[in-house]
Amino acid sequence: MRKPLLAAGAVAILSLGLAGCAADDGGSADGEWPDEITLSLVPSVEGEDLAEALDPLTAYLSDGLGIDVNGVVANNYAATVEALGSDQSQVIISDAGSLYNAIQQYDAQLVLRDVRFGATAYSAVAYTNDPDKYCDDEPVMATYDAGPAELSYCNGLEEAGASALGEGGPIGIEHLADAKGAKVALQSATSPAGYQYPVVAMREQGLDTDKDIEQIPVEGNNNAIIAVANGDAEIGFAYWDARVTVTDEFPDIADKAVAFAYTEMIPNGGVAVSNTLPDDLTAELTTLLDDYADSSDEAADVMFNLVGLSDWTSETAEDEITRYGEILEEFAG
Repeated sequence: MRKPLLAAGAVAILSLGLAGCAADDGGSADGEWPDEITLSLVPSVEGEDLAEALDPLTAYLSDGLGIDVNGVVANNYAATVEALGSDQSQVIISDAGSLYNAIQQYDAQLVLRDVRFGATAYSAVAYTNDPDKYCDDEPVMATYDAGPAELSYCNGLEEAGASALGEGGPIGIEHLADAKGAKVALQSATSPAGYQYPVVAMREQGLDTDKDIEQIPVEGNNNAIIAVANGDAEIGFAYWDARVTVTDEFPDIADKAVAFAYTEMIPNGGVAVSNTLPDDLTAELTTLLDDYADSSDEAADVMFNLVGLSDWTSETAEDEITRYGEILEEFAG
């Protein structure tokens, strides 16, 4: 008989010390199903809403699998990896870097990728206040539907009058070679879109990012855009399309910050499972998670509010995760 589901107030908090619920021993690739499994994630919500936000997902999985699925809230993405490695959780919902580490360190299986606004990956974007220098053509206006907002693009990034897609990178990346001597707004060295992918792209265009540009440190994607809009930097890097975060302050942001290059695509995170779980349990769990967002209006709301996603997909594109890991290693230690 199944054990009772966790009460909402019983959701554990997972710290780097890995306090939390461990699954029963006995799971293996070919073995019997365990009585319970534990899912670890880093939610988008905070505070008292954690248990309430996570409980509908774990209840849905428990009902579908016929075993208890316990929910554990991690303090950060690295903690999800360590929880999986110590078998304190068998399923993690985490970012791309953590998925890479879980695969490399613990032979975890990547089963689903996150979908945001219909996409499983996004570009880092180079924005400039000097389109004459960095654009081959006149900037065109395209609609960023998630805004919604009309924003400016050049170098063939988007089609005039159409919905902007933010895909196909790298595009226009050769124009980063023109940034020699320029002030460039860069975010923290841990930021994929604000630092890592842009720095790799500039280096691939022959720039010494320590000597050939003047780095202007900023905190956050919005401040990278503001630095360009205010003229504090000639170029700034942020996710696609971060300009919508400053439209209240800069209604004319399409004039002040033109998108002129997309880096190669940066993968969203996803779901990985321990290799100790039976194959048929992994398959059933994957199907349930893949169907969750469509299972009810409540589920769609929970998913967006819990982890900021619109869906999951079984098209994992693991090569994108591997490439992300390679870029991470360039900035390790």
